[in-house]
Amino acid sequence: MNPGAQDKRGNGMRRRLAVAAALILLVATASMPLDAYVPPRIVRLAYEIEQRGVVYSWGGGHSDDPGPSKGTCKGYRGKIKPCPARRTRGLDCSGFTRWVYALAHGQDVLGPGNTNDHVRKMRRVGSPAPGDLVFFGKITKKSVKTHHVGIYLGQGKMMNAPETGAVVRIDDIARKKDFAGFYRY
Repeated sequence: MNPGAQDKRGNGMRRRLAVAAALILLVATASMPLDAYVPPRIVRLAYEIEQRGVVYSWGGGHSDDPGPSKGTCKGYRGKIKPCPARRTRGLDCSGFTRWVYALAHGQDVLGPGNTNDHVRKMRRVGSPAPGDLVFFGKITKKSVKTHHVGIYLGQGKMMNAPETGAVVRIDDIARKKDFAGFYRY
Protein backbone atom coordinates (compact mmCIF):
# COMPACT_ATOMS: atom_id res chain seq x y z
CA MET A 1 0.00 0.00 0.00
CA ASN A 2 1.38 3.41 -0.82
CA PRO A 3 2.01 5.99 1.95
CA GLY A 4 -0.48 8.52 0.44
CA ALA A 5 -3.35 6.03 0.75
CA GLN A 6 -2.44 5.35 4.39
CA ASP A 7 -2.53 9.12 5.18
CA LYS A 8 -5.96 9.46 3.54
CA ARG A 9 -7.28 6.46 5.44
CA GLY A 10 -5.81 7.80 8.74
CA ASN A 11 -7.28 11.27 8.18
CA GLY A 12 -10.69 9.78 7.36
CA MET A 13 -10.62 7.66 10.51
CA ARG A 14 -9.65 10.66 12.67
CA ARG A 15 -12.47 12.69 11.12
CA ARG A 16 -15.01 9.95 11.82
CA LEU A 17 -13.80 9.63 15.40
CA ALA A 18 -14.01 13.41 15.89
CA VAL A 19 -17.57 13.47 14.50
CA ALA A 20 -18.57 10.52 16.71
CA ALA A 21 -17.06 12.22 19.79
CA ALA A 22 -18.87 15.47 18.96
CA LEU A 23 -22.18 13.62 18.56
CA ILE A 24 -21.71 11.82 21.87
CA LEU A 25 -20.98 15.12 23.63
CA LEU A 26 -23.96 16.78 21.95
CA VAL A 27 -26.35 14.01 22.98
CA ALA A 28 -24.97 13.90 26.53
CA THR A 29 -25.22 17.65 27.08
CA ALA A 30 -28.55 18.05 25.26
CA SER A 31 -30.17 15.45 27.50
CA MET A 32 -29.03 17.25 30.67
CA PRO A 33 -31.06 20.34 31.54
CA LEU A 34 -28.93 23.46 31.70
CA ASP A 35 -30.54 24.43 35.01
CA ALA A 36 -30.25 20.96 36.58
CA TYR A 37 -29.13 22.40 39.92
CA VAL A 38 -31.54 25.35 39.97
CA PRO A 39 -35.07 24.67 41.28
CA PRO A 40 -37.82 25.24 38.74
CA ARG A 41 -39.26 28.75 38.72
CA ILE A 42 -42.58 27.56 40.18
CA VAL A 43 -40.84 25.96 43.17
CA ARG A 44 -38.60 28.98 43.72
CA LEU A 45 -41.64 31.30 43.72
CA ALA A 46 -43.50 29.00 46.15
CA TYR A 47 -40.57 29.19 48.58
CA GLU A 48 -40.47 32.99 48.25
CA ILE A 49 -44.18 33.19 49.12
CA GLU A 50 -43.72 30.80 52.05
CA GLN A 51 -41.08 33.16 53.48
CA ARG A 52 -43.67 35.97 53.55
CA GLY A 53 -45.81 34.12 56.12
CA VAL A 54 -49.01 34.50 54.09
CA VAL A 55 -51.97 33.28 56.14
CA TYR A 56 -54.74 30.96 55.05
CA SER A 57 -58.07 32.58 54.22
CA TRP A 58 -61.01 30.52 52.90
CA GLY A 59 -61.64 31.88 49.39
CA GLY A 60 -58.52 34.09 49.53
CA GLY A 61 -56.70 34.57 46.23
CA HIS A 62 -59.82 34.43 44.08
CA SER A 63 -60.38 38.08 43.26
CA ASP A 64 -59.95 39.35 39.70
CA ASP A 65 -56.16 39.31 40.00
CA PRO A 66 -54.15 36.45 41.56
CA GLY A 67 -52.61 37.09 44.97
CA PRO A 68 -53.69 37.52 48.57
CA SER A 69 -57.20 38.87 49.08
CA LYS A 70 -59.92 38.79 51.68
CA GLY A 71 -61.80 35.52 51.63
CA THR A 72 -65.42 34.54 51.98
CA CYS A 73 -67.42 32.61 54.56
CA LYS A 74 -69.65 31.02 51.92
CA GLY A 75 -69.13 27.26 52.20
CA TYR A 76 -66.69 27.64 55.11
CA ARG A 77 -66.34 24.51 57.31
CA GLY A 78 -63.15 25.35 59.15
CA LYS A 79 -62.30 24.74 62.80
CA ILE A 80 -62.12 28.39 63.82
CA LYS A 81 -65.56 29.87 64.59
CA PRO A 82 -66.89 32.34 63.66
CA CYS A 83 -65.42 32.27 60.16
CA PRO A 84 -62.49 34.74 59.98
CA ALA A 85 -62.17 34.76 56.16
CA ARG A 86 -64.06 38.02 55.43
CA ARG A 87 -61.62 39.98 57.57
CA THR A 88 -58.48 37.96 56.71
CA ARG A 89 -56.29 38.86 53.74
CA GLY A 90 -54.60 35.68 52.56
CA LEU A 91 -54.85 32.64 50.31
CA ASP A 92 -56.64 29.32 50.28
CA CYS A 93 -54.99 26.31 48.62
CA SER A 94 -56.17 27.02 45.06
CA GLY A 95 -55.60 30.76 45.52
CA PHE A 96 -51.99 29.96 46.46
CA THR A 97 -51.34 27.72 43.44
CA ARG A 98 -53.12 30.20 41.16
CA TRP A 99 -50.85 33.04 42.33
CA VAL A 100 -47.63 31.02 42.00
CA TYR A 101 -48.58 29.81 38.50
CA ALA A 102 -49.55 33.35 37.43
CA LEU A 103 -46.18 34.68 38.60
CA ALA A 104 -44.30 31.82 36.92
CA HIS A 105 -46.18 32.03 33.60
CA GLY A 106 -46.54 35.81 33.47
CA GLN A 107 -50.35 35.55 33.26
CA ASP A 108 -53.28 34.04 35.16
CA VAL A 109 -53.23 30.57 33.56
CA LEU A 110 -55.43 28.87 36.19
CA GLY A 111 -58.06 31.59 36.64
CA PRO A 112 -60.15 32.50 39.69
CA GLY A 113 -61.96 29.14 40.01
CA ASN A 114 -61.47 26.47 42.67
CA THR A 115 -59.51 23.21 42.66
CA ASN A 116 -62.10 21.50 40.44
CA ASP A 117 -61.76 24.23 37.82
CA HIS A 118 -57.96 24.22 38.00
CA VAL A 119 -57.49 20.46 37.62
CA ARG A 120 -59.53 20.57 34.40
CA LYS A 121 -56.91 22.90 32.86
CA MET A 122 -54.11 20.42 33.51
CA ARG A 123 -53.04 16.94 32.46
CA ARG A 124 -52.33 14.05 34.79
CA VAL A 125 -48.72 12.82 34.96
CA GLY A 126 -47.40 9.53 36.28
CA SER A 127 -43.90 10.77 37.07
CA PRO A 128 -44.18 14.08 38.91
CA ALA A 129 -41.61 16.84 38.69
CA PRO A 130 -41.13 19.66 41.16
CA GLY A 131 -43.58 22.41 40.25
CA ASP A 132 -46.42 20.06 39.27
CA LEU A 133 -49.64 20.33 41.24
CA VAL A 134 -50.79 17.57 43.58
CA PHE A 135 -54.57 17.27 43.97
CA PHE A 136 -56.67 15.56 46.62
CA GLY A 137 -60.23 14.31 46.23
CA LYS A 138 -61.76 12.08 43.58
CA ILE A 139 -61.12 12.51 39.86
CA THR A 140 -62.76 10.18 37.35
CA LYS A 141 -63.53 10.45 33.64
CA LYS A 142 -67.08 11.53 34.54
CA SER A 143 -66.58 13.76 37.57
CA VAL A 144 -64.11 15.95 39.42
CA LYS A 145 -64.56 16.47 43.17
CA THR A 146 -61.34 17.82 44.63
CA HIS A 147 -60.87 19.48 47.99
CA HIS A 148 -57.17 20.42 48.18
CA VAL A 149 -54.16 21.27 46.00
CA GLY A 150 -50.47 21.91 46.64
CA ILE A 151 -47.28 22.46 44.67
CA TYR A 152 -45.10 19.35 44.46
CA LEU A 153 -41.57 19.99 45.74
CA GLY A 154 -40.14 16.49 45.31
CA GLN A 155 -39.35 13.75 47.84
CA GLY A 156 -42.99 13.40 48.90
CA LYS A 157 -43.36 17.05 49.97
CA MET A 158 -45.67 19.84 48.85
CA MET A 159 -46.04 23.55 49.52
CA ASN A 160 -49.64 24.46 50.32
CA ALA A 161 -52.07 26.72 52.14
CA PRO A 162 -53.49 23.98 54.38
CA GLU A 163 -56.25 25.32 56.64
CA THR A 164 -57.67 28.21 58.61
CA GLY A 165 -55.23 29.32 61.29
CA ALA A 166 -52.15 28.21 59.32
CA VAL A 167 -49.72 29.90 56.96
CA VAL A 168 -48.42 28.70 53.60
CA ARG A 169 -46.11 25.82 54.52
CA ILE A 170 -44.45 22.54 53.52
CA ASP A 171 -46.30 19.30 54.31
CA ASP A 172 -45.84 15.59 53.56
CA ILE A 173 -48.20 14.55 50.77
CA ALA A 174 -48.87 11.23 52.54
CA ARG A 175 -50.35 13.01 55.58
CA LYS A 176 -53.29 14.29 53.53
CA LYS A 177 -56.20 11.95 52.71
CA ASP A 178 -57.64 11.27 49.26
CA PHE A 179 -54.57 11.67 47.04
CA ALA A 180 -55.95 12.13 43.49
CA GLY A 181 -52.77 12.53 41.46
CA PHE A 182 -50.11 14.81 40.07
CA TYR A 183 -51.02 17.28 37.32
CA ARG A 184 -49.00 19.47 34.99
CA TYR A 185 -50.05 22.63 33.16
